Order: sequence, then structure tokens, then C-alpha cells
Amino acid sequence: MKGIFSIFRKDDKAFTGLESAIVLTAFVVVAAVFSYVVLGAGFTTSDTAKKTIDEGVKQTTSSVEIAGDVIAKGTASTSVDYLIVTLQLTAGQSPVDIGANNASGLMVVSYTDNATYNPRVDWSQSFIGASDGDNVLEQHEKVELNITVPAGAMLKTPATAVNKEFKIEIKPSVGAIVPITRVTPPQIDAVMNLK
Repeated sequence: MKGIFSIFRKDDKAFTGLESAIVLTAFVVVAAVFSYVVLGAGFTTSDTAKKTIDEGVKQTTSSVEIAGDVIAKGTASTSVDYLIVTLQLTAGQSPVDIGANNASGLMVVSYTDNATYNPRVDWSQSFIGASDGDNVLEQHEKVELNITVPAGAMLKTPATAVNKEFKIEIKPSVGAIVPITRVTPPQIDAVMNLK
């Protein structure tokens, strides 16, 4: 009898291999779950980074640009009362809602010279050329801003209106600020092209 049961002797070799296979399978499953979590977090982070980069590019690139010259309108050969600037979209930019006028607050124009700073001057707009009738500046449209020089500015004073440097900043609702710096001519006329 002893010979028959000798084939059932205690041998742990097979169990050791089976236990190793189970442990190896557990490691593979844990590694797969961990890699899935890490990849998911990476995709979420990269998507958030992409949105941040896109928003940053949109805010730092200029949405509008000057189309043509800056025109100054004077009265009585002594002062500059209005500045006319024509704007268009820069290439590849999305449409910009500029609002109906200064009161809507979508686009702000500020004025600066060496004696005056006005963060929000009055302006009006009129689309020139092709336009679809709304207040949104779109591709192939141009808008003319008629900017009122603020009271008390050097350009409004007869003795200081000539040869004076001033700066206008056009601040659209989206995109970078468009700075415009010009100098008035030595003689004030009814219409002046400020190059």
C-alpha cells in the first residue's frame, strides 16, 4: 500500500508555479489599472493646457488693426476736435462685437497726452464699404471710429495743439490693445492726415 500512495506524496512545486502565476496576473491587472488612471489624468491635463494656451493666444493676438491713416479734424485753425480711425479684423481672427457706441461698453477707447489721460473717451462708429448691418466687425468689413478729443486735452487748446504727440488705445472686447501714437502737424487745418 505504501507504494500506491507514494505517487501522492507532498510536493509543492506545482502550487508554487500556480501562486506565481496568480501574483503575476495581479501585478499585470494593477499595472493596467494604474496606467489607465495615469493616461486619463494626462489626457485631462493636456486638454486643460490646450484650452489655456488657446485662450492665451486669443487674448494676446490683436483682433483688430488699423486700416489706413489716422485723420484729425480741426476747427477754426486752432484745435483738434475729432480723430478718425478705420479698423478691420486681422487675418484669421474671429468677429469682434464693437457695440453700437461708447455706451455699450464692448470696446473702449482711451486718450493720453503729456497733460491729459482719459480712460474712456466718447466715440461713434459707422461701417464703410461692405457691411451686413450689425455691430459685429467681421472679415471683409471696415468700421470707422469717430473719436472725440476730450475737453481739456492739449489738442483742444489753441496754444498747444500744434506739434503735440498723443496716444489713443483701442481696447476691443477680445484681443490685444491697439495703440496709436501720432503727432499733430505744425499747422492745424480742417482735415489733417496724421501719418
